[in-house]
Amino acid sequence: MRRLLAAAAAALSAAALLALPGHASAASSPDFDFSACPAPPAGADPGTWRCEAFVSQGLLTIGDREIQLGEIRLTFSEGKIGGKYAQVFGELRHAPARIKDTFGASLQLKYGGYSDFLSNAERRGELDLYAVLRHPLLPKGCTIGTLDAPLHSVVKDDPAVPLEVISQNPKTVKFGVVDSQLALPRTTGCGPLSPVADHLLGLPSESGKNTFKQVTYVQFKAL
Repeated sequence: MRRLLAAAAAALSAAALLALPGHASAASSPDFDFSACPAPPAGADPGTWRCEAFVSQGLLTIGDREIQLGEIRLTFSEGKIGGKYAQVFGELRHAPARIKDTFGASLQLKYGGYSDFLSNAERRGELDLYAVLRHPLLPKGCTIGTLDAPLHSVVKDDPAVPLEVISQNPKTVKFGVVDSQLALPRTTGCGPLSPVADHLLGLPSESGKNTFKQVTYVQFKAL
């Protein structure tokens, strides 16, 4: 293992430090993009559907390592069909975020095929994800989780960032969410450098040792 780590470190370039992304304030909420909003499905109850556009700043903690994820954008539509609540996922967009002290590697979140944004007393929502790891020496299929075996994130309200109404027209709110039970497996598809990637990121990391936090602005649009 020591020889493998030493060889990888010698081959990789020096790491570039990630500049921490700024947070939008109540006086300056982000720009929202509704272009990926799904249209109401067939049979949708008229006048009940709306699109929600999320703009978040994310932070992933793996053990004692913090990864500033930067901006995460997400859209989905919700309403009623036959008087019952329904939702349709739109899009998740996330630019690769540099991971400090990993010789220039970056991480990009991808949608894992399942979401449930109907909040209840137990949680704010649920979302399946996987993370693509990028570096010139890593194969394109190097990931944490996969589309077939995604990471399942259940987020709850973060008391440190309570719900705040930013605007009534258009309706815009701000809140914080946190998942403190996210489990992270070993990397998949990373080839000979899999042990290096796992070592640098501290993987696998069991539930209870990681946190996924987001400070989120949401704007609503009638469909």
